[in-house]
Amino acid sequence: MSKLLQNRFFACLAAIFCTLLWGTAFPFIKLGYQAFEVAEGDAGSMLLFAGLRFSLAGLMVLCVLCVSEKRFVKPEKTDAAPVLLLGAVQTTAQYLFTYVGISFTTGANTSIITACASFITVLAAPLFFKSDRLSALKILGCVLGFGGVLLINGGGGFSFDTLFGDVMIFFSTVFAAGGNLIAKRVTQKRNPVKLTAYQLLFGGSVLILTGLICGGRLNSANLQGVFILLWLALVSAAAFSVWTALLKVHPASRISVFNLLVPVFGTVLSGLLLGENVFKLETVLSLLLISCGIVLVNLNIVRKNDD
Repeated sequence: MSKLLQNRFFACLAAIFCTLLWGTAFPFIKLGYQAFEVAEGDAGSMLLFAGLRFSLAGLMVLCVLCVSEKRFVKPEKTDAAPVLLLGAVQTTAQYLFTYVGISFTTGANTSIITACASFITVLAAPLFFKSDRLSALKILGCVLGFGGVLLINGGGGFSFDTLFGDVMIFFSTVFAAGGNLIAKRVTQKRNPVKLTAYQLLFGGSVLILTGLICGGRLNSANLQGVFILLWLALVSAAAFSVWTALLKVHPASRISVFNLLVPVFGTVLSGLLLGENVFKLETVLSLLLISCGIVLVNLNIVRKNDD
């Protein structure tokens, strides 16, 4: 599997697959809130919901890993620090700030600010990895991609009324970018699937505890709500496992730029599942801009390796 992920074409398809899965989370989270009667602005219940989602995802990844290895796969002593660091940054901190932030800002602002994670990763990667150099093509690619995110969200409509929420979402974005860089570093001599399983379990458990402390609760458990929660857990399990494996064998900037597709997939899937009117010219133009940006970021790396 590792050799297959090293293939550039397959890696691009795998990264798109991950962003498509994450895109399904947008409408399914809304449906999950409805099923469990989570009120708008109830951050405690949102964190509890997120914690259950990621803890279940961790259990799913661990079960698959144990079945494939035909034994219980436990973390080594040397895995403790990476698991705790990655779980704290990529799962707990990122989604803690996300779920608090979305209670005080708009969906458009959230998508736009979250897209900054790709910018941050591309700009910061050269500071930690000498082979991941910054270039004019990478910067131009990020600008085009960010322009596509702005277009699909109609410019965002920033105002001081949502300043607190916007700041929280920005912090979540910083932690998301940091998680990409940490994952790239700690997986070099470790099994990325094992790290994914235990970091999701740890990060999800902290979110559950935080949600309970904040008074969170999930009401009216029903078959629909259970199905939605299991789907979101499956999405996280598959996407995080593949994404972490991709970061192990490819430059962080090449993979992280695909994150720009998440709001596009989220918008389109929201239209299909929630009946929202999203099929507009702006959606097509946004996808074209983001696609061009992704090509430019990856084109630079291909040329550099060929040279």
